[in-house]
Amino acid sequence: MVVEDEWAIQELIAVNLTMAGYDVLRANDSEAAELLLRESLPALVILDWMLPGKTGISMLRMLRGSQATRDLPVIMLTARSDEHDKVLALESGADDYITKPFSPREMIARIHTVLRRLAPQSSDRPVEIGNLRIDPGKYRVTAGSKAVALSPTEFRLLHFLMSYPERVHSRSNLLDKVWGMNSFIDERTVDTHVGRLRDALEDTGCHLNIETVRGVGYRFISAAPSVVY
Repeated sequence: MVVEDEWAIQELIAVNLTMAGYDVLRANDSEAAELLLRESLPALVILDWMLPGKTGISMLRMLRGSQATRDLPVIMLTARSDEHDKVLALESGADDYITKPFSPREMIARIHTVLRRLAPQSSDRPVEIGNLRIDPGKYRVTAGSKAVALSPTEFRLLHFLMSYPERVHSRSNLLDKVWGMNSFIDERTVDTHVGRLRDALEDTGCHLNIETVRGVGYRFISAAPSVVY
């Protein structure tokens, strides 16, 4: 997501990100960005400091204060180059800081670095949400005291979804992150494996945590909806 009120800069960033293979959401101010964030969480936010209305720093602090967005990677973009401003941005929760004017190549490199550094699915640390726990180091999934048997692909898919709770992932993004960017598998394969993953979790009730977002993809929600029989 690019949050930038200057159209020319927003366009420059969006074009270069698209050329680098990213899907780009755009917002002209913090209010528009917050509306987009209610629909889905992006992988990373490029946030301009000087925005109309709520400033980028204020929005950054709001993101860090919310459980849904506290771990969302944010790169601040601004013409402010003083050390004091950089320290303020980093202390407020920014993961990196880019000053204007900037090189698009440097921006892409910084984005890659931040995403690599913060990607939880590359870690062996266990992830636990509600009753469900996945432990990559031990290759184990449990729901309460019950073990859940998954295939290697289902395990990677669940790990990725649980690593980014509440974030919507398109089928193409899941193919890239779970199967690999050089995979030539049909996107319908994602639907098949999501179905199998839900079947494996059904006895535990945790299949309800995997939500289909119509026309977009899938996400792992922290609180499964109640089922009325």
